[in-house]
Amino acid sequence: MRPPGRRGVPSAPLALLLLLLPLLVPPLGVPRGVGAGTGAGAPAELRVRVRLPDGQVTEESLQADSDADSISLELRKPDGTLVSFTADFKKDVKIFRALILGELEKGQSQFQALCFVTRLHHNEIIPSEAMAKLRQKNPRAVRQAEEVRSLEHLHMDVAVNFSQGGLLSPHLRNVCAEAADAIYTRQEDVRFWLEQGVDSSVFEALPKASEQMWLPRCGQAGDRGKPCVCRYGLSLAWYPCTLKYCHSRDRPAPYKCGIRSCQKSYSFDFYVPQRQLCLWDEDP
Repeated sequence: MRPPGRRGVPSAPLALLLLLLPLLVPPLGVPRGVGAGTGAGAPAELRVRVRLPDGQVTEESLQADSDADSISLELRKPDGTLVSFTADFKKDVKIFRALILGELEKGQSQFQALCFVTRLHHNEIIPSEAMAKLRQKNPRAVRQAEEVRSLEHLHMDVAVNFSQGGLLSPHLRNVCAEAADAIYTRQEDVRFWLEQGVDSSVFEALPKASEQMWLPRCGQAGDRGKPCVCRYGLSLAWYPCTLKYCHSRDRPAPYKCGIRSCQKSYSFDFYVPQRQLCLWDEDP
C-alpha cells in the first residue's frame, strides 16, 4: 500500500499562490478542462456571503446538479484554506476536501490536500432538485445559519485507493485529484458501501485502531519523521439543511415555502506516516 502523503506544486510566492489557487483547482462538479457554462444541463450555481464561526465573512459557492443528483459547496477561509463539500445522493457518499496553504518559511510545500469520504444520509441536506431552485433576493446580505448542529468527531481508519475511487463515486477523481495519496474513510462506512456492491479494491488498510492507540497525536510527537495521529477540523458555515413547510387554509396539505440553514463542524483523526504531513496540528 502506498502510504498517504502530500503533493506540492512548483515554487511561487505565497501571495501569488493565493491568487492562482482557484486556477490550479477546477471548480467542483465540473470535469477537468471544461468551463462551468450556463447552458442546458449545467449545474445551477448560487453565490452567498456567509459569516464564519469566528465572525469573519467570506463568499460561498453552492452548485446543484439535479441530473447527477449531487450538490457541492466551496468556500475560502481567511487563512487561504479552500474547503469544499460534495454530496453524491446516487452513491450515498459525501466528500470533504481541504487545500491547506503551507508555510514556506517552515519548509512546507505550497499546499497540502486532504480528502475525507463518509456515508451520506439523505436527511443531512436538502435534495439537489430543491437546491437547484434556490434564489436570493439580496446578494449582498450576509447569511448566518439558523441552526448550529453539534460537532461530529470522526476517526478515519481506512484509506481510499484513488485509482479505483470512481467505483465509489464518480465525483471523487475530480474533487480529490490533488489529494490522491491522502483520501480517508471509516470502517463502518466501508461496510455499508460493500453491502451496496462497491468493490473492495477501492479501500486500503491503514494501521488498525488498536495499533493507532499507541501512536502519539502529531502535536505531541517530537520527531517529524515518525508516524502519528493527525487531527484536522473544518466547518460548513452555511448550507440548506432542511426544507420548510407552510400551512394554508387554501391548501389541504403542507407546501414547501423555504429552507432552514445550518452550520456544522467536523473533526477528523487519521494516521500519517510522518509528523511533517500534519504540521498544523500543534495542540496537544
